[in-house]
Amino acid sequence: MKRLYGLIAILVVFLGFAFVQESRPDSATKKPVPTVGILQLLSHPALDAIHKGIIHGLAEEGYHVNKNVKIDFQNAQNDQSNLKTMSARFVDEKADAMIGIATPSAQALANASSNIPVVLGAITDPKGADLVQSNNHPGNNVTGVSDQAPLKSQLKLIQKIMPKMQTLGIIYTSSDDSATAQYHQFAALCKQEHVRLKAYTIASTNDLNQVAQQMVSQVDAIYVPTDNTVASAMQTLVSTANAKRVPVFPAVDTMVKAGGLATLSINQYKLGVETGKMTAAILKGKDPANTPIHFERQGEMTINLTQAKKLGITLPDSVIQEAQKHGEVFK
Repeated sequence: MKRLYGLIAILVVFLGFAFVQESRPDSATKKPVPTVGILQLLSHPALDAIHKGIIHGLAEEGYHVNKNVKIDFQNAQNDQSNLKTMSARFVDEKADAMIGIATPSAQALANASSNIPVVLGAITDPKGADLVQSNNHPGNNVTGVSDQAPLKSQLKLIQKIMPKMQTLGIIYTSSDDSATAQYHQFAALCKQEHVRLKAYTIASTNDLNQVAQQMVSQVDAIYVPTDNTVASAMQTLVSTANAKRVPVFPAVDTMVKAGGLATLSINQYKLGVETGKMTAAILKGKDPANTPIHFERQGEMTINLTQAKKLGITLPDSVIQEAQKHGEVFK
């Protein structure tokens, strides 16, 4: 009888243990929620659109915020010391991937870690910014998406809208590597097309009003490359240019909404979506070192009819129709 009681006791203990094990979550198979750090240089419509697109792209690939992915979003407010501190924050919290929106953000992240994957959130010139060994074979922990503008098409658009233009001005931030690289590329194109280009540089937004006032008295139109400093103070540039009825042609679609006249550009939101999708692929195991930089090649026509009316400029019908069919029209 004692032996029977002993067997029953052993059986009860065994069944109890089995029940506890069955009820307990399997920590070995339960996947932890990944953390993605997003570092944005500053707030303006173009960068904000990229950020929104990133969240969308992640969701399309199954990574939903506050559900199965943690997003740590940091805005550096255009402060270099913030970029360094925020990058270190991501490394300390052992982020699974880090996204840099704008070149300085990406450079700060790349400097902070050589192990954590860094995804470029629309960086104009990844190779020129020393972020990758080559665009086709990044070769390290960095890859991503480029927002390289279709400069040749943009210049042709300016010439089409302004056939009597004698001098074209370009304004950019001298410390912005991407904007400076675009200036040199654009200058070479202008030389090929026999367009007289006059360059103006600023060091910060504090310089913009004074430089713009000088510029609008010397040029017939203004081109703005992909430049975050100028973009953040677009209203200042447009206000000064409007006073002299000088149109502004930006490289970025969101800057048309802010008062630019027209552009044929890469959609910033779509660039963000591609960045989010690439980040998702890396979270699933894709190696950044062997992931080529993604370049969007198809530009979209964006026009501002309100601005055209203010300036007394009649946009060609073909430009309006292209924007209506495949781009965006601001009225």
